[in-house]
Amino acid sequence: MKTAIYPGSFDPVTLGHLDIIKRSARLVDHLIVGVLNNNTKTPLFSVDERVNMLEDVTKDLDNVEILSFSGLLVDFAKEHNVQAIIRGLRAVTDFEYELAMSQTNRVANPDVDTIFLNTSLKYAYLSSSMVKEMAMYGGDISKFVPEQIIDRVYQKYGIAVRNNK
Repeated sequence: MKTAIYPGSFDPVTLGHLDIIKRSARLVDHLIVGVLNNNTKTPLFSVDERVNMLEDVTKDLDNVEILSFSGLLVDFAKEHNVQAIIRGLRAVTDFEYELAMSQTNRVANPDVDTIFLNTSLKYAYLSSSMVKEMAMYGGDISKFVPEQIIDRVYQKYGIAVRNNK
């Protein structure tokens, strides 16, 4: 069975993340979406909230499992018998960073390869940071995050639930 992991902070999950998840799920037998608990950052959503949001938006994908982790990705991958790490690329600047990370991970665990997926053009500009900034000022985020996530993001900023349909 081919197992891959798509790691990230997913704070919050965007349509770009969901696109990579769906495309990755078609390539492997089992896809683990690894939600990073990064102690050096202060996320908008707790790890449990991010896991719950991802479970909600991927519930129709039978071969996708959402797990949280902290520490080194290669250790998490080894623990779950992962053969590949999936990384989405939006721009050339992403590639430079991701290439260095993939080479480091390969040295740390030669049994795990990295697969780069180009982000779909319609999401090439999209980031969780951009979504948070838009939401913080009451901007319309309905084109950036899954429908189930919209109200949760606004609520974090104390903005009344909106009807963005």
